[in-house]
Amino acid sequence: MRKVPSRRLSPIGQLIELVAAHRAPGGCPWDQEQDHQTLRDHAIEEVYELIDAIELEDDHEMAEELGDLLLQVIFHARLAEERKAFDFDTVCLRLVDKLVRRHPHVFGDVTAKSVDQVLSNWEVIKREEKAGSKHERHSALDGIPRHLPALMRAQKLVKKASKAGLNQESVGSKKGSRKEMAEALFSLSETCQERGWSAEEILRGETARREKQFRCLESQLK
Repeated sequence: MRKVPSRRLSPIGQLIELVAAHRAPGGCPWDQEQDHQTLRDHAIEEVYELIDAIELEDDHEMAEELGDLLLQVIFHARLAEERKAFDFDTVCLRLVDKLVRRHPHVFGDVTAKSVDQVLSNWEVIKREEKAGSKHERHSALDGIPRHLPALMRAQKLVKKASKAGLNQESVGSKKGSRKEMAEALFSLSETCQERGWSAEEILRGETARREKQFRCLESQLK
């Protein structure tokens, strides 16, 4: 039987040691079978459970779900440490460095008097950071996570395309109240269900088609 991590450690230290014990020989069989791929859906589920707690304004559940989400971060960091790629300290320090760099209005002499200025500075700094690396963004449409839910991904694509002036014709072409939009979306979901279609996959496919069009237009405008 293994000992519980010492209470003399910091709370985060106890959690890191606990995860390491689960992964070590004689630890937890389930934990030992996991890798980055098998944990993917667990991370997504924990995020949605946290959102539920936030919407319910349930502090007890929020604290628990934040802990579950933190466990996912530490678990992935542990797996990476075992691969000699990086560890939890690396994750933390990279985040600290990034937050300092991207907040020159807090830690430097840059002035930002509005949220828009903060966001604009953030994007400029991000582009400069990635310039010349394999993560450099060559298109205004880059940076949208591929695995976002279809509706969220579609809306982010529209936002980026609009900001880049790639879909000016469609912006504002359709009118309707929030209630009408909600009813239309729900009605479309019902239709898909009745016909045995996946609304998620249909929208994902259409978003991919539109993205291809936007990228083609963007290349023509360069």
